[in-house]
This record gives sequence, structure tokens and C-alpha cells, in this order.
Amino acid sequence: MGYDRIIIKSGTIIGAGREDIAIAEGRIVERSSNIEPTANDRVIDATGLSIAPSFVDVHVHLREPGYGYKERIATGTMAAAHGGYTTVCSMPNLNPVPDTIANLKVQQDIIDSDAKIEVLPYAAITIGRKGEELVDIASLKDRVCAFSDDGSGVQRDGMMERAMTEAVKHDALIAAHCEVEELLRGGYIHDGEYAAKNGHKGICSESEWEQVKRDIEIAERTGCRYHICHISIQETVELVRQAKARGVKVTCETGPHYLIYTDMDLEEDARWKMNPPLRSAEDRAALIEGIKDGTIDMIATDHAPHSIEEKSKGLKDSAMGIVGLETAFAAMNTHLVKQGVITLDRLVELMSINPRRVFRIAGGLGIGDRADIVLLDTQKRWVVDSDKFYSMGKVSMFVGRTLEGEVAMTMHRGDIVYER
Repeated sequence: MGYDRIIIKSGTIIGAGREDIAIAEGRIVERSSNIEPTANDRVIDATGLSIAPSFVDVHVHLREPGYGYKERIATGTMAAAHGGYTTVCSMPNLNPVPDTIANLKVQQDIIDSDAKIEVLPYAAITIGRKGEELVDIASLKDRVCAFSDDGSGVQRDGMMERAMTEAVKHDALIAAHCEVEELLRGGYIHDGEYAAKNGHKGICSESEWEQVKRDIEIAERTGCRYHICHISIQETVELVRQAKARGVKVTCETGPHYLIYTDMDLEEDARWKMNPPLRSAEDRAALIEGIKDGTIDMIATDHAPHSIEEKSKGLKDSAMGIVGLETAFAAMNTHLVKQGVITLDRLVELMSINPRRVFRIAGGLGIGDRADIVLLDTQKRWVVDSDKFYSMGKVSMFVGRTLEGEVAMTMHRGDIVYER
């Protein structure tokens, strides 16, 4: 539009108080109690709004290339902007799998063409995510945020040790979906009270924590930077807590749904089906303690859209995965901040500051920082209607529920990418 600067006036910077912010050429150039605009500045009135560094989601399924009938990079990144995110990390269960430079380029070309915000792809740990042959970490490391076989755990101990040993040479991050496949035994929800009462096959907790334990031991031995995806159980929280105390370079994430619901909230409906599954009340309590004491580093949505057909076959037969980008902040604000479980400052750490630190992603609210900013209306109440989602995925456990807290504006590199 030809403005010299964008000035955000009269908002409250989370953790700092009321300040104005001036943005020019995509970066923050000034912060003070009163910035006087000139005739060629655009002024954004942020009265009553909270200002934070925009959110980062390190666990998002954008489905392209290969599965564009579920989600596209264009729709997924617009959903992210709607949710206050300006960086998302795209998981590698794609076709082709991003396991070589050539295969990664197929995805990167779509990102370059269609993404509304920053998308940082993962590369797979193994060729085809099959667990048999290690990718060339050296050739891929500068083109990706991390390495993961997400959707599958690396089953062979020796393969994970090779991956971590190679990652250390190149200061690369290994991010693991932890699941011992031989312990799944056909399960599709948590092996708990609801499964027992309703005749469902359960996924045992050991399938997660046994692989976490193995991986932490390898990370400790090799010195690898190791990140655990979507943790869901109390044993994993304790393993991470103990490992951090010993100085292991381990970090982890959990999802909003694991912090709000348990297996006893399940219904015979696929909007309650994801992997890992919703666990017990004791697991949920341990996860909440983990985000309070710093054991859990970040909240990631595991946004995993599927077609309506794939999610219309009931709890047993539907595909695993729900969408989360457009409800995550509101859900966490409603169920954690408003309930006094954590502060708004801590939520911003979990959704913005810590993922940037662990995954080495630029951004903040300092002078010179990239102007990736979210304006939040923390009091606004709204009813979730998935027909209004930008995502192609419409299956959410929050549909019809009233949440408190809404994204008013998302800015990426100084450009407004979403405005309510």
C-alpha cells in the first residue's frame, strides 16, 4: 500500500505492558509508550488486545504433495494464519516422502507457490519412512527444520542410533513419533476404561513410553538433540523430566486435546480419534503438571485433516487425526488460562517462544526482529463452527462448543495475513 510504517497502537504486549510497535520493511523498528504516526503510516488500533510473537506449530500435516484431497498447503497455511500462526513445520508422511533433495523439492515448490505463511518441511529419518535405510542427513539438513518418520516410530534400535549419531555430526534435530508397533495389537483408542466398557481394542501406554525410554538412552549416549512428538502419558512426562535433570538434550510437545479431554470423554464418533489416543485422567493430570513445571516445552496441534468420508466411519473404522490450527489458542486460553492452570505469558511461551528456541526459528518482539505478530482478543467468546474453518478438514472435537479467546490479526514479516 506504500506505507512508510505500520504502527500498532494501544495494545498490551504480553509480559511487557502497554506499548506501541512500529514496523518497517518487515521488521520491528521501534517500541515505546507512544509512537506518533506520520501521514504515510498505517495505524492499527489494538485497544483491548494482547500482542504476542505469533505462534509456531512444529507438528502440522499439510498433506501436499500426495494427499491434496485432505488438505492443501494453501488451505492449511490460511488455517494457520487464522489461528495466529506464522510458521508451521510440515510433517513428512507425504507422497513422495521428503527423503531426498529431489523428493523434498516437490513439496518445496508448492510451498513457494501457495503458502500464506512460513512452512518449514521435515525430512524423513529413513527412506520412504520404512525404517530400513537412513536418509542422507548431510544433504538435507540445511533445507529442513528437523528429521522425523512421523506417523511411524523407528522400530529398529540400531537404525535410531545411526540416525542420532549422524544427526550429531551435522547438529540436526531428530523428532520422533514414539510407538512400538508390536505392542499396538490392533488398538485404536486408549487401553482404558472406555475401551473396556464399550468393547473397543486399546492402545497400551507401553507402546509410547518404551520407545521414548529407548530413544532417550540413545540421545544421552550420542549427545543428539532429540524432540518427542505428541506425548500423551504420565510415564513419558516422567522419563523426560528425569532426562532433562541429567542434562540430556531432550524436548517434547503435547497437543491441546490431551490437556483437556480423557478417554472417558470419548463418544462413538471419529472426531475423538487420533494417534496417540486420548488417555486417562491420570495421564492428563501428569501432562498438565509437565507444562506447569517446564518438562513439556511446547504445545503443537498435530493438525491432521482427513476427508469427510474418511472420518465418517465411526470410532473404530475412521482414519486417525483431527484438525487443530484454528482452535488451539482459544481452547488453551479457555481451559488453561481462564481456569488459572497457567498464565497467558506461559501459554505464549508454549505456543511461540519455546518452539522458536528449540527449532531455531526466527521471531520475537525485539527491535530488529522479523515482524511476526499476533493480536489476541482474550475475552471474546465464540462458538466453534467448522464450516467456517479455512482448513479443508472439518472434524474437530470443539465443534458446537463455546471457546474464549480469538485471534484478531496475524502479521507475517509485517504483512497482514489474517484479520477478523
